[in-house]
Amino acid sequence: MINISKLYCDEVTPGDWLRYGEKGSGEWAGGVVPKSASERRPIVVWNITRQCNLKCVHCYNDSGVGKEFNDITTDKAKSVLDDLAQLGVPSVLFSGGEPLMRPDLFELIQHAGRAGLRTVISTNGTLITADTAKRIKDGGVSYVGISLDGVGDINDKFRGVNGAFERAVEGIRNCMAVGARVGLRLTLTRRNVQDLERLFDFFEADSIERACFYHLVPSGRGAGIASEDLSHSESRAAIETILAKTRYFKDVGRKTDILTVDNHVDGVYLYLKLLKENPARAEKVWKLLTWNGGGLYSSGVGIGCIDFNGKVHPDQFWQHYELGDIHDKPFSEIWTDANEPLLKGLRNRRTYVKGRCRLCKFFDACGGSLRVRADLHFGDPWAPEPACYLTDEEIGLDAEKQAELTRLGEVFQFPDTA
Repeated sequence: MINISKLYCDEVTPGDWLRYGEKGSGEWAGGVVPKSASERRPIVVWNITRQCNLKCVHCYNDSGVGKEFNDITTDKAKSVLDDLAQLGVPSVLFSGGEPLMRPDLFELIQHAGRAGLRTVISTNGTLITADTAKRIKDGGVSYVGISLDGVGDINDKFRGVNGAFERAVEGIRNCMAVGARVGLRLTLTRRNVQDLERLFDFFEADSIERACFYHLVPSGRGAGIASEDLSHSESRAAIETILAKTRYFKDVGRKTDILTVDNHVDGVYLYLKLLKENPARAEKVWKLLTWNGGGLYSSGVGIGCIDFNGKVHPDQFWQHYELGDIHDKPFSEIWTDANEPLLKGLRNRRTYVKGRCRLCKFFDACGGSLRVRADLHFGDPWAPEPACYLTDEEIGLDAEKQAELTRLGEVFQFPDTA
């Protein structure tokens, strides 16, 4: 996760304490500022149900009506929450499917709160009535992330249901009316990238507090729209627009935190831009990026996932690889297994990563980005990041280093970058 508002515009935003180790930047009561990113316990994304009232074309776990799943009981779910609390995870993110379709969601939220866990809901927003928003606020939910992928019909086509946009907007406004902290989650594709200007206008008009732009990961139904993923040049153009609009918000005093997710290359691109615009600021940003480590301390370290069948994964997109099952063993035991091959690799990436990522001069800041994307594209979790849009020249991959990759058989065919 790259905090554009923090890095590019020097804003203090919630989460800086966990993301960059900075005290006095919104840490919650009981939150321990980590000494290093490698010491962080995982934020756990829990797909608490597979049921969903929408039909999103890019759903990373193929949720929906009538889909099979091994629904965990309420009592078992509470024991899992107790285990997560004892492990010291900073936050539990209830996701789905659509988590608000699970009847005992608020019972679990209350139990998590009593256990000392910070709770977040990731929802499509269409089921948040005024009464539901009040329950969210009264339940102590710290943040509601609502998925939205465009304005009006663009979003509805993503979601597969007419009227989804208006219902989600109503859900946003219901949360804001009761003082529940709410933000948006958007996935960039060729379907909506041309709508960025309108999206920022929407953020401004509706006083949206936070917006996270996700890069597409071809997991679940997302594999079916892989051809709609942005090319490298389109990604650069999208990030330029996001940077410019974030700067505009800063200049006019508009308070909306802007972040990008699932491609740590964005941080390096931002750093290179600052080197030209504001070298002194660039130096500070480099320290923040390298403290965070990008992908080095994300999947398998700072984030983990429990799916709707009780399977544990290194992150929510790694549905094809199981670390264990909470029906058989506590999450804490699964997560701390030093002999699990993929976890071992993710926690020692420098030893495993191949290709241009291995030789990139910005590895300390990016960490090879999102390993699951490499695995999905190349069938190898240690292959280079296929969504890296930086040129060989920008990352310092000269002729000598290219020859080294050829000699070692570490040249990978990248997707179309046109």
